[in-house]
Amino acid sequence: MKHPVIELNQVVKHYRIGDNQISALRGVDLQLQARDFAAIRGPSGSGKSTLLNICGLIDRIDGGSYRLAGEDISELDEAACTEIRRKRMGFIFQNYNLVPVMSVFDNVEYPLLLNNVPKAERRALVSDILDKVGLTGFAERKPDQLSGGQRQRVAIARALVKAPLLVIADEPTANLDTDTAEHIVELMKSLGHRLGTSFLIATHDDRMTRHCDTVFSMQDGVIE
Repeated sequence: MKHPVIELNQVVKHYRIGDNQISALRGVDLQLQARDFAAIRGPSGSGKSTLLNICGLIDRIDGGSYRLAGEDISELDEAACTEIRRKRMGFIFQNYNLVPVMSVFDNVEYPLLLNNVPKAERRALVSDILDKVGLTGFAERKPDQLSGGQRQRVAIARALVKAPLLVIADEPTANLDTDTAEHIVELMKSLGHRLGTSFLIATHDDRMTRHCDTVFSMQDGVIE
């Protein structure tokens, strides 16, 4: 039996602001299965972004446990977390987070450079994923020469070029018009299923959630 990609058990996260301690997550249980296209839905302040940061190993938990593909990673040091993010995770952001002085090709290639993938293999992987997201003819353009939908396609390509185990996405359709948002959601879902990648997406957008395999509802730091 295969392990869930993500398995959180009673995860707790606190932040200190001045003399006050804020409980952002208050005993979260969550399982994300392989190839699942899942959304976390909830109002602002419900804990969605904190939960994404925990799952993406950007923040560390204060209590409970986090297992990734069956491995307990709750106590890993920062170097080990960085290695997992580089090799096994991709990230997609609301504001794209593309490097403005780099071409589309170079933005997508960057995660492969960090992983020391040989040049010929890098070029083949980037060319293939750009074809999959419909941007073959845009490889030499800079981000400011693209529409919002095209920039998000670049961000998707960058996240998926290394065929990661998991993609974390934070409000990926928030800045897109309805038609573009629908195409972006369908693209992410189809590529995730094809590549065997699971998606965990924080969103307020019903255009996103109606396409998801699983929807988790958050309120006041817990999943209901």
